Amino acid sequence: MLIADTLTSRAGTLLDAIDSPRDLRSLSLPDLEQLAQELRETIIATVAETGGHLAPSLGVVELTLALHTVFDTPRDRLIWDVGHQAYAHKLLTGRRDRFRTLRCYKGLSGFPKRSESEYDPVEAGHSSTSISYGLGMSAAKALRSDGGKVIAVIGDGSMTAGLAFEGLNHAGDLGRDLVVILNDNEMSISKNVGALSSFLSRKMTGKTIRRLRDHIEERLMALSSVGENILTVLRKSEESLKGFFTPGMLFEALKFKYVGPIPGHELGDLIATLENVRDHNHGPVLVHVITTKGKGYAPAEAHPGDYHGIGPFDVATGAPKKNPKTAISYTKVFGQTLCRLARQDNRVVAITAAMPGGTGMLSFAAEFPDRFFDVGIAEQHAVTFAAGVATEGLRPVFAVYSSFMQRALDQLIHDVCLPNLPVTIALDRSGVVGADGPTHHGVFDLAFLRSIPNLTVMAPGDENELQHMLHTALSHNGPVVVRYPRGSGEGVPLDGDFRRLDIGKGELLREGDDVLLVPVGNRVHPALAAADRLAVQGITAAVINPRFVRPLDTDLIAAWATRVGRVVTIEDNCIQGGFGSAVLQALSERGLHPSFTILGYPDHFVEQGPQATLWADAGIDTDGIVRSVLGLIGAGLNDQ
Repeated sequence: MLIADTLTSRAGTLLDAIDSPRDLRSLSLPDLEQLAQELRETIIATVAETGGHLAPSLGVVELTLALHTVFDTPRDRLIWDVGHQAYAHKLLTGRRDRFRTLRCYKGLSGFPKRSESEYDPVEAGHSSTSISYGLGMSAAKALRSDGGKVIAVIGDGSMTAGLAFEGLNHAGDLGRDLVVILNDNEMSISKNVGALSSFLSRKMTGKTIRRLRDHIEERLMALSSVGENILTVLRKSEESLKGFFTPGMLFEALKFKYVGPIPGHELGDLIATLENVRDHNHGPVLVHVITTKGKGYAPAEAHPGDYHGIGPFDVATGAPKKNPKTAISYTKVFGQTLCRLARQDNRVVAITAAMPGGTGMLSFAAEFPDRFFDVGIAEQHAVTFAAGVATEGLRPVFAVYSSFMQRALDQLIHDVCLPNLPVTIALDRSGVVGADGPTHHGVFDLAFLRSIPNLTVMAPGDENELQHMLHTALSHNGPVVVRYPRGSGEGVPLDGDFRRLDIGKGELLREGDDVLLVPVGNRVHPALAAADRLAVQGITAAVINPRFVRPLDTDLIAAWATRVGRVVTIEDNCIQGGFGSAVLQALSERGLHPSFTILGYPDHFVEQGPQATLWADAGIDTDGIVRSVLGLIGAGLNDQ
């Protein structure tokens, strides 16, 4: 029976009594199956209120129970790749009473977090790190003569990243005692792509495989009753036959002992298999587990991609809870603009790393399937692939979240910017992103981008400027990053025609005599609102929208800094090495030393919380800008 048919407002008594995994080890199999039901109820009820990664966590409930029942966690290290699937793990490891605060400001993280629990041995939030983490732990345990096990749980989507195979390759070479659980649901966020995904999920229908099966059947039938009995077993377990002849060969070639595929929602089978694996002490083992993403909740099973990460929703229907009407999102404007530009120029090519929906590319993929490439969770490959496309005269656009772009910095420098190729990086989710927290905030990109030669970096002040910047980027004969935030735009009207912006030229939005505000990107409108508030107090603020972080319009900024004598820069980015640092350096090089304040995020990782709350905490909202200006002016008067 599906959870939607039985969901209650409160979890059952079994879960109420689980304070640590030790409490699982005395439960019977029927009790564990009942506990699985209660875990799903709690996860669904909580995520319906807080939002979160629903389908991945529902898909691994039985696997989570089996792992904590069989292994001696936390002495045995259990590593969740990405961490999208860790909700049941949190409920079983002493965080049940705080689970209602999941992803809330000052609440439980939506991902594994070392400071939160001894059961979380690593921070997680990006994919494909678990095998490398686990192998390092296994090597360290061997050096310390610590007999504990290390278990890395990784999804088949995460296996498309090169880092996962680097870890597998090294693990096979070292021969350490490492358990890798391959959670195979044929999904990452969207449907998996690539040859590896096809290899893992291949059914027994190909001509070669079918001929092999027919040959085996013929040979077994020749063995009379014995062969017929074996054949009956094989026919009942085609997944096992599939595993023997396809993915098993791959992992065995990497010197892993391969086990599976096994059903991921049969607790008895899981526990028995993991007990055998636990007692294996002769090198790395890979257990291939077949699961259903969204298991137990009908809407999530039917549409696992939609329920991978979801906001608050109605449990009975699965429909998202309605929010007040907001302006069109930056992501949607990007997607619409890219389609318009592609209609005008057949050189435009779109690339995503397993995020076609999240980056707004679904419409492009539908309209221009031959010019759309989903490379899987492989940001490094995506950037160099785009470089290759650009060498042949096309105009590739790689749309990627800022925090994921961190993984491909070398490729951007070496493969795109050094040869000065016309690749456009559409950097979505720049700045703070909300409840996903520090693993997903895009608050470092201005710092790591602004020092790269040949690279042009733009940041639109609103959604209308975004479309003009994309047009400008695709008209520019060199690499460009267009940086824009998560969420709704400012509600400004969109121009019907595109304008090409002058590279490196900012825009004076407002004149003033007392202070110069230089906000970048989504801080432009809060700065204008702050200027209005200051005017009421008799303080006039000039406001410049720089548009370009690199090259910076130093002439415009220097002229107004000289005239006004006080400068405040505002950015949805870290202070260290960011936009304000670039402005301060540029003015210093001209011998200008105005009174200066940089507003942004201080030198620590930004926690989870609503964007507006995090902006307020950092003082980069309208109220914070006003306070900083008053403080700067007050300090100047006191010095006099």
